[in-house]
Amino acid sequence: MTLAETIVSGARERSGNTTWDDAEIREPLRILTEAIEGEANLTDMGLAVFTRNATEYLANRMRVEDWLASHPGILDAPVERPTFVFGLPRTGTTLTINLLNEDPARRCFLRWEAFASTPPPRPEEFHAGPRYDAAQAQIDHSLKVMPHISAIHHEDGDSPCECQFSMAPSFVSQVFDSQYNIPSYHRWFLDEADYLPAFRHQKRLLQLLQSQAPGRWTLKNPWHPLYLDALTEVYPDARLVMTHRDPVEVVGSACSLVWNVRRMFSESVDRAAIGRDMVETFVVMIARQNDFRRRHGRNAIHDVLYTEQLRDPLGTMRRLYAHFGEELSGEAAANMQRYLDDKPKDRFGKHSYDLADYGLTAGEIRERFADYCADFDVAMSPA
Repeated sequence: MTLAETIVSGARERSGNTTWDDAEIREPLRILTEAIEGEANLTDMGLAVFTRNATEYLANRMRVEDWLASHPGILDAPVERPTFVFGLPRTGTTLTINLLNEDPARRCFLRWEAFASTPPPRPEEFHAGPRYDAAQAQIDHSLKVMPHISAIHHEDGDSPCECQFSMAPSFVSQVFDSQYNIPSYHRWFLDEADYLPAFRHQKRLLQLLQSQAPGRWTLKNPWHPLYLDALTEVYPDARLVMTHRDPVEVVGSACSLVWNVRRMFSESVDRAAIGRDMVETFVVMIARQNDFRRRHGRNAIHDVLYTEQLRDPLGTMRRLYAHFGEELSGEAAANMQRYLDDKPKDRFGKHSYDLADYGLTAGEIRERFADYCADFDVAMSPA
């Protein structure tokens, strides 16, 4: 039995689903699993973790499809005017989504419900219950054994999480490219992958999750600039928000995060390869969102500067709301300020990194991304 067949079989066993047609995911799963086995150089534990996680992603999708099959009316409810926050990784997407999550009118994609989506939750279950408890216990354990990860990027069990985890059950998700060194999947993901099926599944998942707990969907995934055409085909009324930060800081921080994650699964991690892949991916992301703006107008995406967000977070939020013809309510603003007061930056430790570890220099990054910084008025650190 191939690794892909093992994952599908395990997902059917865990979900109890024997009828869902897996044709849509067969090719992406084949490409991914062949890269994992042939290129990733995982430890035995790393391979076991990958197999378990991939199986759980797919089992959750099968449970979702079972639920939708028995509750078909769920798919009649639209997903209206969803907001998607994105930008190069480490540019403030997490701060942005966490602030937006403080608006009671909004509905964010929570970490625990990304992995245990059925039955659809009620609002009182967002921050309590066995599914939340299990997710939080896992995070608390990770915080004890891998505190450095939370210093780089921390989520609680009920935090808004990256909606790439809603794309993972389609096996068309940047999460795999980040966690493992899989060059053939990386090339396929950037150059050939069809992103539409992943967004179609995501929308079905959101329709299920909103059936007992409605609200304006507000999601984030730094990697969305790669596939804005597919996103807006599935969500034609989507509201798009892009964050921006000095690429010298972005590239170094992103490389450090990927290295720290990959070394949990492999004893051989090539930092220079991470540096090359990050720069290449970021160049593609910028090019694709530039092309999207050329076709749809500069203001089709609302821009948020990281420096402005740190200087005036509530003012940044008010400008975001105003861009879409809305007003930030007093309740939402008060909640956002409370969040800022309760959860200061670097509360899990300071994240340190060095571009040289990844075969890169600040001068090289400044030159490579000079046009991007000029286009979006992003201040670069001095040479």
